[in-house]
Amino acid sequence: MSQNLETTYNPKEIEPKLYQKWCDNNYFHAEVDRSRKPFTTVMPPPNITGKLHMGHALDNTMQDIIIRYKRMQGYNALWVPGTDHAAISTEVKVTNQLKEEGIDKKELGREKFLERTWQWKEEYAGTIEGQLKKLGVSCDWDRERFTMDEGCSKAVEEVFISLYEKGYIYKGSRIINWCPVCKTAISDAEVEHEEQDGFFWHIKYPIIGTKEFLEIATTRPETMLGDTAIAVHPDDERYQSIVGKKALLPLVNREIPIVADYYVDKEFGTGAVKITPAHDPNDFEVGKRHNLPEINVMNDDATINEQGGKYAGMERYEARRAIVKDLEEQGYLVKIVPHSHNVGTHERCKTTVEPLIKQQWFVKMEELAKPAIEAIKNGELKFVPERFDKVYLRWLENIRDWCISRQIWWGHRIPAYYCDECGEIVVSKGMPKVCPKCGGKHFTQDEDTLDTWFSSALWPFSTLGWPENTEDLDYFYPTDVLVTGYDIIFFWVVRMVFSGYAHTGKSPFHTVFIHGLIRDSQGRKMSKSLGNGIDPLEIIDQYGADALRMTVMTGNAPGNDMRFYHERVEASRNFANKVWNASRFILMNLGDKELNEPADFKLRPGDRWILSKCNNLIREVTENMDKFELGIALSKIYDFLWDEFCDWYIEVAKYRIYHADEDAQSANDALWTLREVLKKSLKLLHPYMPFVTEEIYSKLVPEEEALMMSEWPVYEEKYHFPLAESIVEHFKAIIRGVRNVRAEMNVPNSRKATVYVVCENQQLCSGLFLLSNAAVMMSSANEFIIQKDKTGIADDAVSIVVPDATVYVPLEELIDFAQEIERLTKEDTRLGKEIARAEGMLNNEKFVSKAPKAKVQEEREKLEKYRQMKAQVCERLESLKAKQA
Repeated sequence: MSQNLETTYNPKEIEPKLYQKWCDNNYFHAEVDRSRKPFTTVMPPPNITGKLHMGHALDNTMQDIIIRYKRMQGYNALWVPGTDHAAISTEVKVTNQLKEEGIDKKELGREKFLERTWQWKEEYAGTIEGQLKKLGVSCDWDRERFTMDEGCSKAVEEVFISLYEKGYIYKGSRIINWCPVCKTAISDAEVEHEEQDGFFWHIKYPIIGTKEFLEIATTRPETMLGDTAIAVHPDDERYQSIVGKKALLPLVNREIPIVADYYVDKEFGTGAVKITPAHDPNDFEVGKRHNLPEINVMNDDATINEQGGKYAGMERYEARRAIVKDLEEQGYLVKIVPHSHNVGTHERCKTTVEPLIKQQWFVKMEELAKPAIEAIKNGELKFVPERFDKVYLRWLENIRDWCISRQIWWGHRIPAYYCDECGEIVVSKGMPKVCPKCGGKHFTQDEDTLDTWFSSALWPFSTLGWPENTEDLDYFYPTDVLVTGYDIIFFWVVRMVFSGYAHTGKSPFHTVFIHGLIRDSQGRKMSKSLGNGIDPLEIIDQYGADALRMTVMTGNAPGNDMRFYHERVEASRNFANKVWNASRFILMNLGDKELNEPADFKLRPGDRWILSKCNNLIREVTENMDKFELGIALSKIYDFLWDEFCDWYIEVAKYRIYHADEDAQSANDALWTLREVLKKSLKLLHPYMPFVTEEIYSKLVPEEEALMMSEWPVYEEKYHFPLAESIVEHFKAIIRGVRNVRAEMNVPNSRKATVYVVCENQQLCSGLFLLSNAAVMMSSANEFIIQKDKTGIADDAVSIVVPDATVYVPLEELIDFAQEIERLTKEDTRLGKEIARAEGMLNNEKFVSKAPKAKVQEEREKLEKYRQMKAQVCERLESLKAKQA
């Protein structure tokens, strides 16, 4: 027996109550069940550096939509939640927190600092969990993980040791990206390149033993202090005579060789370049080929070190100014040319990155990348949209060895130990007992920690128990879909894929569903500096989680950015209220009635129509969901519920409900149809708006356990009624036409008029007759008459032309003839344009020959319909003009 709803929908009261019910009943939890097919996804773990933002709201809403959909389809659906330790970001946050308390991180010491950071983690991980629950996510909280929990840490250690033993991890001097503010190495993926205005400083390098000079252009004059050669192209005839000679390094007065190397572009600039192996990745490679010394002239804070002579201690840009001034005074500066170029910055603190040579830990990437590249090419892995294949492949095919060590304390400490006696490196689980080289028994662990992405790369399988061969891992892995933004394809997605192949032999997922960013209403990226960020919790507090979820999905297309408008949130809330009020009306009229499924719908074209439309909607939405077209699916559900169901079918059904005493079976059929279509519609809408749909469903079908655990509706051939769809579409056109005419003429609803429908199609006439009682109510008529000709219709009646029929409304003295002639003249012009457009397409040989036959036929049918309608309009115009004359 159904139950009534409250007068108004109150999300603040209903949402927490329902979420607790779902958790109490363990609906989100998944256990291994070999009788069911699993569907698994893992949450991109939010960083424990603060509150969730709108990007998290979008990302998690999309994941929740997919997991709820799959759960309703009968899959054993598992969504693994968790958080990321976010090494550098969290360390900076805690360090700044300590500074505010007057505490220096170094004085506090590593162990005490880590204690404070774990306190931070407990606070913010709990906050994030609470925020996700407010959003309504149906992830398995029993399986919540953290990238530094015991299981994930064990997986990280296993991977490091395994890769080291196989020769993929090594320690060596390489050019790395160095952040002078965070004072740590950062990966290529953490470098953002931005266009900046700068200069080319052209400098003369004297060739020793001659009076000649080589002109060199550089954007970083301060690095010349570490120059160890000048390079020219081997085939450049201008310089063949000086290859092997030496040049004098200005200011430093050090002799450096002139070498020939194919790295040089002889067409660019002067064709001669300075080589600074310790401060440029390309120069580093040239230096290796020519056995050049590597002179690092910078400290970790980007000040010049003791190698910089008189400039030692200066900040890098201060040194640049001093060096340029000295070059000019000593006659070495040729010219300064303005130059716009890409400059690398640390994506977290926005500091300009300094390429430096340092001893770091690296992962050899060439072999590890191959299976990940092949996965896209052989179809084991696909991106939605497909265009992001190129982003993924471009990164992998040009990948450099991955610098995985970070000079910070918060993170997974590298499991490498140095023998105190001989310096031998021993990689092991825990402190080694004996040095394999010298037999020493005292070791010191490496101070560095691992790149955050090293642990999150293992997320799809470490969260399921790897490296242990657990039942969860066997059943739920590989996962199915990863939902994430395009901005971390190379940060995270690439690393998960090659890690999956390296350690499990499989891709960690078969589909990567990419979404865009949420921008503000002006299209700008949301940021603290612009002050345009929007707190999703504030939106939820004001409008409810369903309204926020619907807003971020409205108009959402895979891979595309979208703009956030507050007006859209209000529209989403209004939609929730619309569904609530319509459901409340239905529930009030259902009461405690025992309804029977109609035995025959032949006499009920309205019922057949809405059941057929709902049936088509189920098929289309299911297809859209399977293609990850979540925004399109939502748009169709919205249009159906708001327009077809609420604005049309409920209105059509009202007469039969209100006059149940005249025809009880008709009222039964209308109520049964209302309930059936509402049930199916709520199921389709549930993944998007889980709270309002669950609350309504619990009152509509109280005998069922929960909407979220119910079965996803499927298309049924028995509800395919194309004739009924056609009849009701004609009926809607008639009602719209009458309403429009009344509105144009400002006729009040209280004034009733007879509506005549002239139609020769017997099937259409019969169908419209069965809808006549509803038509009277919906068109403010006193009578709705269907006939084959104009017999008995006044000549001055207003006409409305619809396909296959003409509608007449005799408004008698209320008619303004001039106004009606003007209206029909506009309609004649409009139809003329439509005819011209259709004729233009059909007279175009390319269109007729190349377009699908169905499209061409559709245009022919439209042309015929417009011609018929125009003839009717012209006839009516002539009649009115004659009467007016």
